[in-house]
Amino acid sequence: MNIEYSDSGNILSRATVHNGVIYVCGHTADDKSLDAKGQTEQILAKIDDRLAKCGSDKSKLLMATIYLSNMNDKQGMNDAWTAWLGDLSRPARACVGAPLASPETLVEIVVSAAK
Repeated sequence: MNIEYSDSGNILSRATVHNGVIYVCGHTADDKSLDAKGQTEQILAKIDDRLAKCGSDKSKLLMATIYLSNMNDKQGMNDAWTAWLGDLSRPARACVGAPLASPETLVEIVVSAAK
């Protein structure tokens, strides 16, 4: 069994790859002063970068799990999400309300994609 670990640290790897599937860790925005739409845009740019480093892109997304600290922010997050995907097929997705790492963290996104 071959598993690739990308950017491993003391706690996690930024991504793992197994059997042609890339599992990307949860990403949050760097600028926590942004609203949910702005934070989502920053996160999606990070996901683009991570998928590229693993030899894939958003056109190969399989699943996304999106965590919102406040479900009232879902529309802003969805606006950024749909703009990012454009005309691409939509992956399976879950959107969950949950307390996040800090009060300023409004969105966290985890994805998996085919390589």
